[in-house]
Amino acid sequence: MIRLHIPQPLSSGAALAPTLDQSRYLTQVMRLKAGDELLAFNGKDGEWRVSVAEVLKKGVVLKAEEQVRAQITPPDVHLIIATVKKAALEFAVEKATELGAARIRLTTTARTQPQHLRLDRLDAIAEESAEQTGRLDVPPVDKPQPLTALLDGWDETRRLMFCDETGGAPAMTALQAAGAGPWAILIGPEGGFTPEERDRLRALPFTTAVSLGPRVLRADTAATTALTLWQAAIGDWER
Repeated sequence: MIRLHIPQPLSSGAALAPTLDQSRYLTQVMRLKAGDELLAFNGKDGEWRVSVAEVLKKGVVLKAEEQVRAQITPPDVHLIIATVKKAALEFAVEKATELGAARIRLTTTARTQPQHLRLDRLDAIAEESAEQTGRLDVPPVDKPQPLTALLDGWDETRRLMFCDETGGAPAMTALQAAGAGPWAILIGPEGGFTPEERDRLRALPFTTAVSLGPRVLRADTAATTALTLWQAAIGDWER
C-alpha cells in the first residue's frame, strides 16, 4: 500500500492536506480516486490508514481513519558524514535512513572538498526512503558544521564511533564492549582525516575508535557498513 509522510497531526477523522507534489503522485501517477486508501505517518502519531476524501483541481483531501501501528522510538544513533560528492552523499543519506539512523549530520574537515549541497534534495531522499521502508519517522539532515565546532559543542553523554581508516579495534567487539545508549558514527572525507584531527578524536573520552576491516572504503560504503555493524552489535535488529 502507498505510504506518505505527512507532517500534520494524525487522529481519527482528521482532514489532511498533502503537498501538491504528493497530490499529483496520488492522482496522476497512482490514479487514486475518492474512497481509495493509503497509509500516512508523521513521526509522532504512528501509522494511520487514511482515505481519499476529495479530489480537487489543485490537490486532494485525505481523511484519517484508524491507527494501524503505534509510534516506536528509533535507535538513538546519528550518522555524521563529511560532505562528499553528490552521488555518494545521496546514497549515504538514503541508506542511513533505511538502516535506522535517527539523525544525519553533515560536517566539514580539513580535507573536505567544497561541494554544492542541496539540503532540500537530501531531505526529500530521506523522506522517500522512510516512506518505502516502513519507518515511522524521517531523520532530519543537518546543514554542514565544521568538525572542530561539532566536537567543541559535543554532548558527552553520546558516544562517538570514530571509523579510523588507519586502524582501530574490530568494530563489533568494540561496540559490544562499550554498550548501548546514545551514539554517533563519524565518517570522514575522501582524503581521510588529518593526523591532527585523528589525534584529537582519539583523545576524547567519549570516542571509540574502530576499524571497518582491511580495505579502505569509500565514504558512502563506510557509512552503510558502520551503521550495519552498529545495528548488529547494539542496535534494534534483535527487537
